[in-house]
Amino acid sequence: MSEKRARIEPDHPELSVSRQCELLGLSRASYYRRPKEESAKNLELMCRIDEIYTAYPFYGSRKIRDHLRRMGYKVNRKRVQRLMGEMGLVAVAPKRKTSISNPSHKIYPYLLRNLEINRVNQVWCSDITYIRLSGGFVYLTVVMDWYSRYVLSWEISVTMDDSFCVSALERALRRHGCPEIFNTDQGSQYTGDAFTGVLKDHGIRISMDGKGRAMDNIMVERLWRSLKYEDIYLRDYETVEDLIQGLRRYFEFYNNERPHQSLKGRTPAEVYQGKALENAA
Repeated sequence: MSEKRARIEPDHPELSVSRQCELLGLSRASYYRRPKEESAKNLELMCRIDEIYTAYPFYGSRKIRDHLRRMGYKVNRKRVQRLMGEMGLVAVAPKRKTSISNPSHKIYPYLLRNLEINRVNQVWCSDITYIRLSGGFVYLTVVMDWYSRYVLSWEISVTMDDSFCVSALERALRRHGCPEIFNTDQGSQYTGDAFTGVLKDHGIRISMDGKGRAMDNIMVERLWRSLKYEDIYLRDYETVEDLIQGLRRYFEFYNNERPHQSLKGRTPAEVYQGKALENAA
């Protein structure tokens, strides 16, 4: 984290710490904390668990344990469960679920069932995923436009509290206006007053996945798979600073250069920006 701290100047004459963190794509809370650390052996296991779960999102802790044993790791289920918990992976088949629900928070109905999503800024969505580093790990959240697959904002954090999710949401709203509906899972980061309060203040309808449903927030799930196979696993970032630079580079590529078959060979930026101009005309 020392490299990242060197880039942020607490006494900067024009930019606050919050603004500098925003420009770097870093949660302010993360500036004051170090990335989580585990033993070298556990970090190696967590990397393998992440790869297995990304390839087979329907695997629970038993099958992941069995898969690890076939790879030569002597590990019991209790250890796999603990590491999955640390990574934010909960074995709720058939969906990978990074966010943990809070029973005291209000759960909103799922509004996308049978809804034709045919324009940009009709539905936005968000999710959280685990990102490994060579000496620890962090969490990543994005806000995405459902229709175009355009990544509107993103942010990383060393903890799974709601502050970095709220920050990413507020940044997307400042840059791109408001959607009609915002869809998330039932994780406590999204059901709490901090996140839902921002949505309510902007008159945005709130939609939440049905518990344990695999397909409700599928657009972001596909993004995580692409990001990890096309970038994270290939580069094995060592520091938070390296990761931020890499994520900035990847999302620029994803939005502006990477064609999508589902978008008829167009990029998310071409669809999002083109449709946004049409809607404004």
